[in-house]
Amino acid sequence: MNSLQTATFFSKKCSFLGEIHYFCTSVMMNWQQLISNKRLGQEHRHPERHDDRTEFKRDYDRLIFSAPFRRLQNKTQVFPLPGSIFVHNRLTHSLEVASVGMSLGNDVAQLLIRKHPELKDTLFQEIGQIVATACLAHDLGNPPFGHSGEKAIQSFFIEGAGCQLQREVSPQFWSDITHFEGNANAFRLLTHQFQGRRPGGFVMTYSTLASIVKYPFSSSVSGKKGKFGFFETEKDNYRRIADELGIICKSEVGEPLKYARHPLVYLVEAADDICYEIMDIEDAHKLKIISYEETLDLLLSFFKEEDQQHIRQRIEEEGVTDNNEKVVYLRARVIGELENECVRVFAEHEEDILGGTFEGSLIDHIGDRQQEAYQRCIKLSVSRIYKSRPVLDVELSGYQIMQTLLEKFIGAAVHPERFYSKHLISRVSSQYYIGAPDLETRLMAVIDYISGMTDVYALEVYQKISGISLPIV
Repeated sequence: MNSLQTATFFSKKCSFLGEIHYFCTSVMMNWQQLISNKRLGQEHRHPERHDDRTEFKRDYDRLIFSAPFRRLQNKTQVFPLPGSIFVHNRLTHSLEVASVGMSLGNDVAQLLIRKHPELKDTLFQEIGQIVATACLAHDLGNPPFGHSGEKAIQSFFIEGAGCQLQREVSPQFWSDITHFEGNANAFRLLTHQFQGRRPGGFVMTYSTLASIVKYPFSSSVSGKKGKFGFFETEKDNYRRIADELGIICKSEVGEPLKYARHPLVYLVEAADDICYEIMDIEDAHKLKIISYEETLDLLLSFFKEEDQQHIRQRIEEEGVTDNNEKVVYLRARVIGELENECVRVFAEHEEDILGGTFEGSLIDHIGDRQQEAYQRCIKLSVSRIYKSRPVLDVELSGYQIMQTLLEKFIGAAVHPERFYSKHLISRVSSQYYIGAPDLETRLMAVIDYISGMTDVYALEVYQKISGISLPIV
């Protein structure tokens, strides 16, 4: 029995035993099973195609032209929106991550096809496109105002007005909303059948969907960090996808659902880690939070001394005198260096990744010099960027806005029969089922609605329902 047959056998066995999953260390995931163009919600449909796009390219195009993706342009990345100097928002960040993800996937594909010739001329060759698409989607579930928005939703139910609802809902639902996570919300956004929409949500391919689930387990096993990959409402969708792709299940009998990562998740995570840290340094330089000299020192430290000299010489030969342009060039070189390192780590640890035993992220395993430089960037970011006054101001304001929106709309969902509640609910799009008969569905509909807002729209709704501003007739 070959590795593909072994993975398939154990996957089917797990599904057969009353949906109880067992983890077997001898199981290895198989690339030809892991890469599937089957679509959620259209598993048995094979429509005619009128162009040469692959199913994974269709996923990419579907996201690019979607409303949730467009809304990322008005969602905070780190710095407040908008500003006199243009810095990154969630949209530009996602596009940059997708670009790096495409390179990571393509480079890994080339290396592994040389190692495994049988993967040539199979769907495996398209992993660059799959990773790029998953990168586009990785922030779709983030609420307004960045991580402050996530904390506002969690805190509303843990210590705010929503804490009294714990007695009214199931323990698993309570765990989901008190650990609210943008990653899990992205999977819900892509797979949930909202009111009036088609089954399967965005009807994405199985491999694309699996590649965005960074934490493939439920909220009840999320640990201290509170990270998890899917809400209880989407648990069956993820299980169906994971079992079809032969992803290793780590759940013991009677335990909450938990899987190994789909291997491509590591490439999506690496693209995000690279862009998030390095682009924040560039933005901080543009905003004069850190000096040019500090930025130069940080970015050059990723390279050997002889390479640093070559980079300086290259800048002089090109006649570049503008400091911002110098930083742009250095940033590109650093991203290239980190991308090469992550490809090397992935290829070297392929067996551990396919066996579900790889620990940490790809960035955790890069070379000592690059790791030291990366950690220096993180340390500076925490002390000088993430705690800078502009960032703290938007987090504080955003937190208050989110708390008020939750208080008003959750109150309306709990008491929909009241006069004010009816008026408030009537301004919400019909795709959010706030009028559902059961309380949990109504509460989740409010979270869907508020988490989908842009920063600007959240502020606008906050001002209107608080009586701060009135519509001009």
